[in-house]
Amino acid sequence: MSKSDPKHAFPMRLVLIVVGALVLLGGIALMVVPKFLSPGPRAPLQVIYPQTKTLFPRDMVAPTFRWNDESGATQWVITLEFADGAAPLTAYSDAPAWQASREQWDSTKERSLEKDATVTIRGLAGEDKDMILSEGQLMVRTSEDPVVAPIFYRDVPLPFKEALEHLDSIRWRLGEVSSDKPPRTVLENMRMCGNCHSFTADGKTMAMDVDYGTDKGAYVIAEIGREVVFEKSKVITWSDYRREDGQLTFGLLSQISPDGRYVISTVKDRSVFVPLPELYYSQFFFPVRGILVVYDRQTGQFSALPGADDPYYVQSNPAWSPDGKWVVFTREKGHELKDLKNKHSPVITPEEVKGFVSGNVKMRYDLYRVPFNNGQGGTAEPIPGASDNEKSNFFPKFSPNGKWLVFCQADGYMLLRPDSTLYIMPAHGGTPRRMTCNMADKMNSWHSWSPNGKWLVFASKANGPYTQLWLTHIDEQGNDSPPVLLEHFTASDRAANIPEFVNIPADLLMVIHQRFADDFTQALRAGDINIGTGHYAEAANEFRKALTAKPDSLEALSKLAGALLSLNQVDEALAHLAKAEALSPRNADIQHKLALAMLAQGAYLKAIGYSEKALEVDPHFASARISLAMGYHAAGRLTEAIELYQTIVDTGAADPRLYNHYGEALVEMKDYDRAIPCFRKALQLNPEDSQVRSNLAQALKLQNTITR
Repeated sequence: MSKSDPKHAFPMRLVLIVVGALVLLGGIALMVVPKFLSPGPRAPLQVIYPQTKTLFPRDMVAPTFRWNDESGATQWVITLEFADGAAPLTAYSDAPAWQASREQWDSTKERSLEKDATVTIRGLAGEDKDMILSEGQLMVRTSEDPVVAPIFYRDVPLPFKEALEHLDSIRWRLGEVSSDKPPRTVLENMRMCGNCHSFTADGKTMAMDVDYGTDKGAYVIAEIGREVVFEKSKVITWSDYRREDGQLTFGLLSQISPDGRYVISTVKDRSVFVPLPELYYSQFFFPVRGILVVYDRQTGQFSALPGADDPYYVQSNPAWSPDGKWVVFTREKGHELKDLKNKHSPVITPEEVKGFVSGNVKMRYDLYRVPFNNGQGGTAEPIPGASDNEKSNFFPKFSPNGKWLVFCQADGYMLLRPDSTLYIMPAHGGTPRRMTCNMADKMNSWHSWSPNGKWLVFASKANGPYTQLWLTHIDEQGNDSPPVLLEHFTASDRAANIPEFVNIPADLLMVIHQRFADDFTQALRAGDINIGTGHYAEAANEFRKALTAKPDSLEALSKLAGALLSLNQVDEALAHLAKAEALSPRNADIQHKLALAMLAQGAYLKAIGYSEKALEVDPHFASARISLAMGYHAAGRLTEAIELYQTIVDTGAADPRLYNHYGEALVEMKDYDRAIPCFRKALQLNPEDSQVRSNLAQALKLQNTITR
């Protein structure tokens, strides 16, 4: 039909009148789209969100419908038809997106309560928008089950390395699905790392991993109120469990019990942690060693949980059953790591786990359960359907009634896996069912049940690198619905993760004050983190802040001097070391750093003297031994240097610099046969060191010259 055709001119004008006629009833625009408008084929219009058969909570604000339309349409008409047979709801949009007004959405929810509403979106074109070019359709409905409870979650910039370097940029928020306002920030400007959090079933108590001071095992437990205070008196540390072992602890993936008496965590843990520069998956993190330990808040005692305390395995990621009688956890054989630089550190460097990073070696966890038995534990048993399936199974979560278990499954590893997929099965085990809400290869993870057991919140990267939060409804048979996006929970340049429902009114928790970290402690912690990531200038600035707060702090003086030595700012480092030595003349660490400063200035005899003083105070100070060997080496005392280098190597040290210096000393002695393995070992520990690579090439060349 052509507009220039006179015999069709009047009908088309009539159509325009009908299309443009809106009847206002209670603020809702209603109309009927004529069946005869622009007959003929129409291009398919693809609705991106929501999916058909999506089930919305009855207390949720209006979603934004989004679609793709390649027909050339410049305006769209959206029609919602209901089972009640009354007039449909109609609206227009000049963009491929539409959000109903509050009045429209309230009417939609009422009329689609447990009944399908048919949504039709038509693309219009033509000078007078009188032609339908495209059409798409879906069905949605509203659940009679409300969400009710608010969601507590972390709001963080990406990549993770940026967040780690700017801890005060991380925020914790509390959001309601019934509010169209951004969730309220309840905790911010915490210049220490805070991670996994959990709440008791009644919502009265919360607990969170916090790196209080410089203790990675620190954990805060606080009662919920309008104003919550994190302070030193509320902090425990997982490092107190068998502290005499000398092994550091993260206290990974801790969980408070439903009744609030106990907390359980992975301790004596060792984890692979590799920060990555990309936005989508900016860290590679999973445990390779650890046992489960319980803290009893009534007795103040720590104890291993029998059945989940085998040191030859990694037992992690615990979850309580709602009645507190069972603990479900991940279990796998512990991985033996060779050539560890620091056998007491809970974090493993990228160089030490090249097999994992390349994907040639995988950790695949099974889900086990063990009776809690008031902390006495019992025999752990694998959960059928979530074990021995050549997959990694992790993040188990019980439904509030104890009937269902939702967990993640991936090809390998644990946190932040692109292929992480949500599965549901009976809590005692069975055949797991892949959940409808999953979005393929978009990291579906970090899930939590609503207190009424009707909804599950989870995180996903379905719309890009910045993780968003989604909801799905779960019925009595364990069937779930297509995902509902909590679009106002996430800013466009930040990720939302670790969501958890809290069984409280949203206005009960207004703010969390953190008062356990003064300026001095926060600056020290920030400096330590920057040292760990190789940002020595930033670390020096943080340690200067610490000195401003406490000018006579031996710890701040020492750490600032160390950062400055890494920056080759020797004169300033010496000024701080002189003050530190005056405060503590027999401090091994200060003497060692003075030795390093002397080496940098070429004062080799003084370097030897300071190293010897450090070893007088602490004969087992490995770094002082290395600096002494370097002093001998630089002073031309090669026999003594080589003998000491060999002694240090025999202790099992795995420092690439040590092997490089040892190799250089052997080259000077023309002992190329022993030097070459040293350089190769240094390269094995740090493949990126170009100086070592050059030294190896030169040694091979010299060896070849002799053999010829």
